[in-house]
Parts: sequence; C-alpha cells; structure tokens
Amino acid sequence: MAMAAIANPTTLSPPTALASQKPVASHFPSSLRPLSSTSSSSSSAAAYALHNLHRIAKPWLPIVPRKLDAPLVRLDAAAVADAEAELAEGEAASDSDSDSAVATATPPSKPKTGKAALPLKRDRTRSKRFLEIQKLRENKKEYDVPAAVSLLKQTSNTKFVGSAEAHFRLNIDPKYNDQQLRATVNLPKGTGQTVKVAVLTQGERIDEAKNAGADIVGGEDLIQQIKGGFMDFDKLIASPDMMPKVASLGKLLGPRGLMPNPKAGTVTTDIPQAIQEFKKGKVEYRVDKTGIVHLPFGKINFSDEDLIVNLVAAVRSIEANKPSGAKGVYWKSAHICSSMGPSIRLNIREMLDYKPPMV
Repeated sequence: MAMAAIANPTTLSPPTALASQKPVASHFPSSLRPLSSTSSSSSSAAAYALHNLHRIAKPWLPIVPRKLDAPLVRLDAAAVADAEAELAEGEAASDSDSDSAVATATPPSKPKTGKAALPLKRDRTRSKRFLEIQKLRENKKEYDVPAAVSLLKQTSNTKFVGSAEAHFRLNIDPKYNDQQLRATVNLPKGTGQTVKVAVLTQGERIDEAKNAGADIVGGEDLIQQIKGGFMDFDKLIASPDMMPKVASLGKLLGPRGLMPNPKAGTVTTDIPQAIQEFKKGKVEYRVDKTGIVHLPFGKINFSDEDLIVNLVAAVRSIEANKPSGAKGVYWKSAHICSSMGPSIRLNIREMLDYKPPMV
C-alpha cells in the first residue's frame, strides 16, 4: 500500500509528494545525490535529498506547502459586485477632490497681448468693405499685367492714397549663403513718397552732401544723436571711412533696416549720386526667411502705364539678381495688391515676357 502511494505522488500532499520523487543526478549537485541502494533504502534517500534541498545554488524560492485542511472560501457574486461598486465610488470621489485641488491651485492665465491676441485665421471675419471689393476679382485666376494693374486700382477704396505692393514667392532658401537675395532697383516713375535722407561723413564731403540735397548731414555729432534715439530719417548713407564708427549703431539701426550696407548702395564714396537715386525712387528689397520678396512699386494715384513700368523694372531686377544657389523653377508665384486690399495673382510666364509700350 505504501509503495503504491509512493508510485503515485499526486495522491499525497505536496511535501510528501516532493519527498517521494527521486532527484535526477543531472539536476542536483553531488552532495544532493541519493546514496546507493546497498547503504540505505529509497525512502532514506528521498528524505536526505529533501533535507539538503536548501543547499541548491541561488536564486531559489522557499517552498510553502498548502494546508489541505483550510476551508475554501466562496464569495457570493452579489457581495463581490457591491464591493466593486463601493471601490469605484471611492476612486471617483478621490479623483474629483484632486482635480478640484489642482484647479484651485492653478493661477489664472495672463491676458494675451500683441500678435498672440489676434484671432486665428479660421476665426477672422472680413469687413464689409473688403468683402465687397473682393467680389471684383475671380479667385485663383491668373491675370496678365495690364489687367491686374487695372483691377488693382479698382480694388483700392481707402480714405487715403494707398500704395501698390508686389509680393513674389521665389524658390530659394535664405538660410543658405548662396540663396540669399538683397539688392536695389531704380523705379523709373518713382515711389510717390518723400524720402528723407541722412548722411554720415566728414571733411569736404559734408558740403557735397548738403549741396546734393541731403536732409541731415553730420559726423560724430550725428552718431551721438542717433544713440540718443534720433531716428527722423528714411535712409542713412555713410562714407566708407565712417563705417568703423557706425558699427556701434548696429543694434539700433539693424532692426529698423537703416544700417548702411554696400549691397543696398548706402555705403559709397559717390554720396551725391546716392542721394539723387534714393530721392528719385531707388528701392531696396530683400528676401525674407520664407523666400518671399515684398516690394512697393508706386502709389494708387499713379497712371496705369507708370505702375506697369515700375512693376516690370522690379521683376527684371529680381530676375537679374538671381542667386547662384537657386535651382529649378525660380518663380513660384507673383501677386500684387493695394493697401488693405485683396491680392491679385499674376501669370508668371506672361509677366516675365511682357514688354511695356514705353520701354
């Protein structure tokens, strides 16, 4: 009877079943291998192996036998459901308390100012004036130069004399040195604005600048005035010998676009010629970080022919100053608009090939 029980260890309790199984030699060290049958019985070998089980190499887990006499506790389904409901209610209450505490601890946000306070583009509403003049043009239609200029004057109904603006999107990335664009263009018909020119020079060139029509002329005294906040001028021209002293004005003049630069024609030895050019309508332009050139080319009260001549001159200047790093299609889009007016899309191929009658 005892031998049958040992042969079927599943009928025994866990400690007895574990003791009844003979250890395998390959799984136990030599110290745990059972003694030979001649020296002891199989039962003594199993007891010896169970006694030395704690000497097996770590990691190891303690063997905790299950008490067969312990009664099994069976929970009622209704009681389990009630307990889960109470637990869920407690968690919800704790979450609401923590959320309210966080809400009361969060300080009120500051009101937005500047550009951050402007509504998003999808939430903006156009004025009645803009919606009315927008009906004069066809959306997504490309116009030729004469038709676009004529429509440009029709869409300008402001109470002041607006400017005619051109916006060209180019296939360049100004973050690369070989794709930067900065130059000047002489508008044949002028800009329609009165340009106030200041000149920084010294010696005999002071009298030359005054005779050429400069509004403000000075040297170190003018530099000190600019450092004090004097900015009552539109263009600042400097002679090359004054540039080391003008360098200290970079933080003041740079953000305003008034810093003299040879590429803009504001650093030159021929000061009288530079003054005459800016007085007559020389305009500086440069590409912004998104690859767009913004350029005014006249006033709305100009004739159609004058606006066309200025626009063609601006297009040819941008085409002539094409950066060496520009690859592929150079012109991506071209639009013109009036002050506070809708944009009018131009046909790029026709714009590049157009020849005004007066040229």
